[in-house]
Amino acid sequence: MKIPYLFSFIIPVMILFVPADHQTANRGSAENSIAVNNDTKGGAVEFTDANFQSKVLSSDKLTIVDFWAEWCGPCRKMGPVIEDLAKEYGSKVNIGKLNVDHNPNVCMKYKVTSIPTILFIKNGKEVDRVVGTNPKKTLLKMIEQYK
Repeated sequence: MKIPYLFSFIIPVMILFVPADHQTANRGSAENSIAVNNDTKGGAVEFTDANFQSKVLSSDKLTIVDFWAEWCGPCRKMGPVIEDLAKEYGSKVNIGKLNVDHNPNVCMKYKVTSIPTILFIKNGKEVDRVVGTNPKKTLLKMIEQYK
């Protein structure tokens, strides 16, 4: 009987020491979000469960899909790299982001268990993937390899 009493005291005390940027209420704030465009002009495209077939699998161009989440620190670090690549290769390569929290079907299909994960898809088939943060130079080499 003492264990429930102990937890009823410790858990509320522990919540007091959680930094504000880790609390659930702030996860969707503007300062933590990454901008994603719905078109191909000047930035990464937003891929979803609903448009993945038409924008990714049906494309004859190389498509790069960045699986990310707003709460993921390494994902936020990769965000500007993906945006730069989208601006540089916008007409030659489809580059976009897929939020794993809002699009579970594609994540399950491609067995994405860690983020950031970046898939390279060409002609509807996955040709390569990288997991974790990677320098822009590494991604550029992979784009040139599969383009």
